[in-house]
Amino acid sequence: MRFLQSCALALVVSTGSGLASAADEAATSQEVVTKVWSATKFLQDKGVSGFASLNSKDGIWVWKDSYVFAFDCRLDKMVAHPMRPDLVGRSIMQITDNNGKFIFKELCKAGAQPRGGWVDYVWTKPGDGKASRKLSYAVTADIAFSTGIHVAAGVYDDKLTVPELVKLTEQLADPAKYPSH
Repeated sequence: MRFLQSCALALVVSTGSGLASAADEAATSQEVVTKVWSATKFLQDKGVSGFASLNSKDGIWVWKDSYVFAFDCRLDKMVAHPMRPDLVGRSIMQITDNNGKFIFKELCKAGAQPRGGWVDYVWTKPGDGKASRKLSYAVTADIAFSTGIHVAAGVYDDKLTVPELVKLTEQLADPAKYPSH
């Protein structure tokens, strides 16, 4: 009996630690808001030359299971994407998810709001290889000589709702709080 209890306890401990490490690997909505505002500030300081940093798969703009990407709503093109370099320079407004949602049209609308906005859609999670529900937060970057640039990042989550995230964003989205890197 004691042996079975020990085995059960070991199973619970090993399963629990596995869950904790998996949870540690998932980006949080708070991290997304912080990274997006920091990247926006970074681009405001560096200008378009900062896109190279956002394109780096091994840079500071890629963390856990998330990454920052940037796109130009006015010129309809991706300007930085560390996980999908094949999208950089390409037209984005006609890209849809598996449900037919025009992802970047929605992200452009959301990002144009004073404190940015959230959009949910289906996208492939890095390292997973299958489509998952993603909620991305986008804001407009005020870059000299380049209007229409939006910066975004997202979380993969089946439970979060956009209204919950809007509430969180109201608390976190203060551009003055975020230093550029």
